[in-house]
Amino acid sequence: MNKAVFLDRDGTINVDKGYLYKIEDFEYLPGAVEGLRLLQNQGYLLIIVTNQSGIARGYYTEEDYKKNDGWLKADLESKGVHISASYYCPHLPDAPVAKYRCECECRKPRTGLFWQARKDFDIDMSRSIAIGDKNRDLAICQEAPVKGILLGKDAVDWNEIICKLKS
Repeated sequence: MNKAVFLDRDGTINVDKGYLYKIEDFEYLPGAVEGLRLLQNQGYLLIIVTNQSGIARGYYTEEDYKKNDGWLKADLESKGVHISASYYCPHLPDAPVAKYRCECECRKPRTGLFWQARKDFDIDMSRSIAIGDKNRDLAICQEAPVKGILLGKDAVDWNEIICKLKS
């Protein structure tokens, strides 16, 4: 079985600029690329699990998101970091775009996308990690023996994670 790091995107890999979909607005968080590379070098699959309610709100389309995601994967690959998969939820219960208006199992804090990734990649949850900037990004830690790391102002940052990985 594989071990994985489940990564939120906005506020975890990149600066959260609110409903980010334009490539020219993308900015990595300090230390994120190096941290991802170190995790990968320790044998973790890197899997993005992200809410993308901007789609349901009509701020951008699924195609816009997929274009950004493809660029992100290619850019990280050029930096020596391989993203095994990206799972995203475009839904919102009160979405202005009717197509995406629903209660689903994939919108964090629900854990449907984590379990789908587990199935798709034969992941050993007890050897895996979830990293995010909001508690909902670590929701899987309540259902499975996944270690959670909260990034942010009152928590750790990528530089602290890098220091721990190097020691």
